[in-house]
Amino acid sequence: MGEARLRIQLRGIVQGVGFRPFVHRLAEERQLGGWVLNSSAGLVTEVEGSRATLESFVEAVRHDPPPLAWIQEMQVSEVAALGETAFVIRQSLASTGEFALISPDVATCADCVADFTGAANRRYGYAFTNCTNCGPRYTIIRDIPYDRPKTTMAAFRMCPACQAEYEDPRDRRFHAQPNACADCGPSLSAAVEEARRRLASGEVLAIKGLGGFHLACDARNQEAVERLRARKRRSDKPFAVMVRDLAAAAALCHVSEAEQEALSSTRSPIVILRRIEPVALPHAIAPGNRTLGVMLPYTPLHHLLFVDAPYDALVMTSGNLSEEPIVVDNVEARQRLSQTADWFLTHDRDIYMRTDDSVVRVFEGRERVMRRSRGYAPQTLDLGREVPELLACGGELKNAFCLTKGRHAILSQHIGDLENYETLEFFEETLRNLKKLFRVEPRAVAHDLHPQYLSTKYALERTGLPAVGVQHHHAHIASCMAEHSLSGEVIGVAFDGTGYGTDGAIWGGEFLVASYAGFTRRAHLRYVPLAGGDAAVRENWRAALGYLTDTFGADASIDGVAEERVRVVRRMIATGLNTVPTSSCGRLFDAVSAIVGLRREVTFEGQAAIELEMIAQSDEPGRYDFAIEGDGPWQVDFRPLVVEILRDPAAAPVKAAKFHNTLAEATAEVCLRIARETALRRVCLSGGTFQNMRLLGTTAAALRRNELEVYLHARVPPNDGGIALGQAAIAAAAGNINF
Repeated sequence: MGEARLRIQLRGIVQGVGFRPFVHRLAEERQLGGWVLNSSAGLVTEVEGSRATLESFVEAVRHDPPPLAWIQEMQVSEVAALGETAFVIRQSLASTGEFALISPDVATCADCVADFTGAANRRYGYAFTNCTNCGPRYTIIRDIPYDRPKTTMAAFRMCPACQAEYEDPRDRRFHAQPNACADCGPSLSAAVEEARRRLASGEVLAIKGLGGFHLACDARNQEAVERLRARKRRSDKPFAVMVRDLAAAAALCHVSEAEQEALSSTRSPIVILRRIEPVALPHAIAPGNRTLGVMLPYTPLHHLLFVDAPYDALVMTSGNLSEEPIVVDNVEARQRLSQTADWFLTHDRDIYMRTDDSVVRVFEGRERVMRRSRGYAPQTLDLGREVPELLACGGELKNAFCLTKGRHAILSQHIGDLENYETLEFFEETLRNLKKLFRVEPRAVAHDLHPQYLSTKYALERTGLPAVGVQHHHAHIASCMAEHSLSGEVIGVAFDGTGYGTDGAIWGGEFLVASYAGFTRRAHLRYVPLAGGDAAVRENWRAALGYLTDTFGADASIDGVAEERVRVVRRMIATGLNTVPTSSCGRLFDAVSAIVGLRREVTFEGQAAIELEMIAQSDEPGRYDFAIEGDGPWQVDFRPLVVEILRDPAAAPVKAAKFHNTLAEATAEVCLRIARETALRRVCLSGGTFQNMRLLGTTAAALRRNELEVYLHARVPPNDGGIALGQAAIAAAAGNINF
């Protein structure tokens, strides 16, 4: 009989990552009795044996868990010994109201690549090879505990060989829920060889993947790339490229060690890399851009598409029409993508949760998420304290919502721009799923202040739930604070394109003193008139005319635009018709882009700002003038900058660089003034404008020179894809809500 028996309860990512076989192996190696099972709350095991052996077991669980596991909480208690000497894996146990953390989808591991590329292996050429260390998770899970009957693999009955692996604790496919082979598992609609042939011949393919369809073509075939762009109605927005391996990535782009790690990680995101000049790929892949979004194959099918292929890079863009959610269903794909794709490669494993590819950049040696989706969602963030169950609905563009449960912030995958019914449906289906998986019933709902956002309307229609309106830029700063577990007050700099202000103006160049409980607007960019609403975003020359009018008066004009169009907008500004004041930093970038002659109209959000960053001369140290005026809140006045840009005989790349330097210095100066007045030293930088690596680097350096502590986003996007986290943190601190 054993001397003692322990009960160990684990919370975190402990299901679907090989934890039960790991525990089974540890117990058998130490000749311990007992059992292990998955529960709705995580993983539970009871082990019995000598105290010294049990201590060794506990240490091994705590310090050497499976590679994909994350132990958030471990409770160990002593229970009555039962005299058990055998160790078994019990059936999973569902418990009402409990939840377990779900693993994100995981890129194919090296062992599985060896399996499906090894001619002697029984899985040779099989496009759905996986094991406990890799493969689909979030995209196939219908409910917890994570067992095969609760996934989209339930329809596939394992053959004897796969069943034997599944039941062998020594096998790496032991209790791998998507385990399958060509004899019993999902299958493709056609041979991979045919797909390779068609890609090599210049066709555009719709390929069903892990979280949805991709549209793919040979990235070196200019005609194919241009045809895909035309069919997808995507004028200039960059395409992502999937390359054969790291060597192929290095042939196209500069790849640092940290960027190699990001590319090769289990999350396998799209990584924004600096292109090697001269450009080796068609200009149409990323017009006007010195960077390229690159990813490596992350499913067996992707790897097989490159085996013995004459190409080494494929355009791999989301399978959707412009601004619609990624397509996941075979029938829907043929309906929606038939005018875009020449041929379809589908399969019969259902996708339960659609997820786009994630996008990251590396800054200061650290991976920083720009779009958080496959490989990251639904991994939670620790709020550092227990909070009520909440729903935060996010914003309009780049939407993601956030649920809270206990200490967990559950940020959804990237939903997209909430501008149509299809995307709202995606929002709602994802919300239903995450509420079910995490057993969340929100007791309040947080939303943006903009009354016309679909996310705001959705929140206010949740009858019976208290609603918390959160100012857009306050949410940005709170998001950065929550990511870094900051409490108290910080100096917050929120730079973006559009946010509804408390005064009814369009904010976007904001300096706040903020906590979760509230904020004070200490400074902002000087208001300028913005004429035309959404038209002003598409036609960035309108923003330029607003700045020129503010600088030179009502007769201001702009080169390169028909005088008749200028006259109409000039009249709108003079009368205030369909014109709003804005402090938007995004619109400042739009204005400067038009003033220096770079671009006067855009085809996607942020295009003018991106291209202004791209052309900026890298080693230019100069800057233009600016002023800080007023006594509460201060206004950052860039009229001197406008005057000097127009007088500057330098070429546009020099002007672009000096503009970036000016904005960074102005930001640092305002933050230093606030710090002197408040004694605050912590500065949080947030908002979509800080996706600009040149501005981010120059601003952070200027702040640090002034001995201020700088906090930047990494795990949460700085753009509107991260504001739901801030909304949730603010709502949790709201003292006027009766939870």
